[in-house]
Parts: sequence; C-alpha cells; structure tokens
Amino acid sequence: MAAPPGPAGDIGGGAFLAHGMGKTLVEPDWPPLSGEEVSAVLARYGLPGGTAVPLWRSPRPMSAAALVRLGGAEVFVKRHHVLVRSAGQLAAEHAFAAHLRALGVPVPAVLRLPDGTTTVASGDYRYEVHERAEGIDLYRDALSWSPFTSAAHAWAAGAALARFHLASTSFGLPERPPGVLTNSCAVIAAADPLAAVGALAARRAGLAGYLDGRGWRDDLTRYHLPVIGRLAPLLPALGRLWGHGDWHPSNLTWTTQAPDAGVAGVIDLGLANRTFAAHDLAVAIERSAIAWLDLADTGGAAVDIPAVDALLDGYGSVRPLTRAELSALAELLPVVHLEYALSEVEYFASVVRSQENADLAYDGYLIGHARWFGTPEGSALLSHLRRRADRRPAVP
Repeated sequence: MAAPPGPAGDIGGGAFLAHGMGKTLVEPDWPPLSGEEVSAVLARYGLPGGTAVPLWRSPRPMSAAALVRLGGAEVFVKRHHVLVRSAGQLAAEHAFAAHLRALGVPVPAVLRLPDGTTTVASGDYRYEVHERAEGIDLYRDALSWSPFTSAAHAWAAGAALARFHLASTSFGLPERPPGVLTNSCAVIAAADPLAAVGALAARRAGLAGYLDGRGWRDDLTRYHLPVIGRLAPLLPALGRLWGHGDWHPSNLTWTTQAPDAGVAGVIDLGLANRTFAAHDLAVAIERSAIAWLDLADTGGAAVDIPAVDALLDGYGSVRPLTRAELSALAELLPVVHLEYALSEVEYFASVVRSQENADLAYDGYLIGHARWFGTPEGSALLSHLRRRADRRPAVP
C-alpha cells in the first residue's frame, strides 16, 4: 500500500506536499531537493565532503528549497528554474543582502564560490546557498496571507521593516527589470498604466499569450485605474528605495516562541526591488492583515485592524511616515499587488503551464483583490487608514 501523503515540509515516508493557491496542500511545481543533488551543489562551494541531509523542505510552491545539514553545519539551499531566475537576477538579490548585512540588518549571509560568484548552474536550474537564519522560524509552515499570531508580532515586524528601509536607502542599484515572479511599482507609477502593461506584455511572450484571451484593459480600467489616478498626485513625494517586496510573518524569524517575541532575522529577498517605503508597507499589510484565503469560499475576507495598527505603530516608532506616505497607504493597498499578480499569471501560463492556476491568479488575485476593496470590508479598511492618516502627526 502506498504511503499516505505527508504534511507540508515533510521529509519522512509520505509524499512531499506544498502550498497551493488556496488552503489545500498540493503536489509541488518542482521536484524536492535530494541529498545527492544538494551534496553536489555544496561541493562546488568548497564545503566539506559528505552527503547532505535535508532537515526540512520549504512548502512554498514556486521553487524548491531545503534546510540541510552537511557535517556540523546547516545551510539553506534554494533551486530555481532558469525561466524563473537567472544568475544576474540572483546576483542583484545577493548584492542587496550583503548591503543590508553590512548595515546591521539580520539577513542570512549568502555563500560564495571560490571565484567570488554566488550561484551554481546545473542544467536548467540555478542554485543559491545561504547560512541558516538566526532565530526561530515560527511561521515557516504558514500558508500565504496567514496573519500574525499576536499584535506584538505585528508591532515588531513593523519596527523591523522600518530598520530595513533605513538601511536600504543607500543601496544604489537601479530597479530590476520585470520578470516572472517579481515585484515592482512600474505599472502603478506609470503615466499611462494600460500602455505600461501593454509594453510589458510586448516584451514577455508568456504574459502576452495569456492576456490576449482576456479583457484586461476593461478590467484594469474598472478596478485599478481609478485608484491609480488618486495615487498619482502623491507619487512625486514618495522617494524611491529598495523594498523587501514580500514582508509577511513567514519571511521573518523570531527571538522566542512567545507572543511578544521580537524579529531575529529577515529572509527571502526574491521579490526585492526599487519601489518606495509606503509601497513596501502596503505590501506588508496586504500580505498579513486580510484573510484572502477565505475570499473564494465565502466571498468575504476579514481584516485584522489591530494588526494593521500595530504594524504601523511599530514602523513609526523607528521611521515616522511623511504626510504623503500616510496618505498614500489607502490608495496603494488596492493596487499594490498588480505587478506581482501579472508576473504570477505569466508563471502559471508559460512556465508550469497551468491554465487553471493562471485563471486563479488573474480572476482571484489580480482582479479579485482589487475588487474586494469596494466591498464593505475593504472600504472599512481604507477608511480606517484615511482616518488614521488624518489624526496622526507626520514628519515633513
């Protein structure tokens, strides 16, 4: 009899399952990392010989990653298909990580090969290796959009994001070009957002092939352009910096298992790009304070207002927001996911070739999340942010 499926992250006898587009665990997009595969990669870095032992495999679905032990050391190994990440894209992430570490942000160190580079190529895959992150990985098996388990965690995450932004301000690389599974503000900051999406599709055949079958111009005109129009006057006052791009509980590690734990480490710069602080803060709210996974089942998504306030209070305790940043949050939230959602559509449509998931990314994510902000729940959240901006003192 076949072994029963195991939980996400399982490395025992059961089948390895990953997070899907909803609450159900699914088969991963990519085969899990094996001990032999990882051993060959780590040998390229000049690490001691022997067989690497996977201790835990990440359940995130769009790459393959594992915490492994080799000898007495533990490292984190991540594998990407070349259609998802190139060596150049990873080099930008690694340069950003080194910059942050030099300024005291607790980002795990990236291992370098003897020639000074940071990635290994093998066939259609690219590998990167990081030191194990400091602290306790409390949320490592949490599904996407899972909430903070306490307001104190949200406060600590906000303060940590502010410290991250203070350090990232001096990172000088330009914005990364659009790609599969990447984040940016290229469309929402464009003078003509529809033209920007059209130009993006013209350079990316996989995205164009999908969008050609959808009425995307009408959809964006209805759900996104009114918000982008309200945001546009605020953009000149929002200075650019590199943001994390995916700030949520499971991309942080923690000092203890207690509800009042602090942030010990920051992981996964895969969506990092040059945006602006309020954009990154809106991403943090969108990723952790709205129960998006309930939307498909119930048509509603509850909002954790105490977590929103705690996140913003923690952030402001380190880096007070300007008046423009405070005002921009409510206009950013309904559209902050736009660029990443398009890149996710492209990933499903042209890399793993799942029409079902591409449709979910388009209808449920790109359009569905923007449309939700017109519901009573979504409108209440935006009104709360606007009232907060009106009563909070701001720095010039």
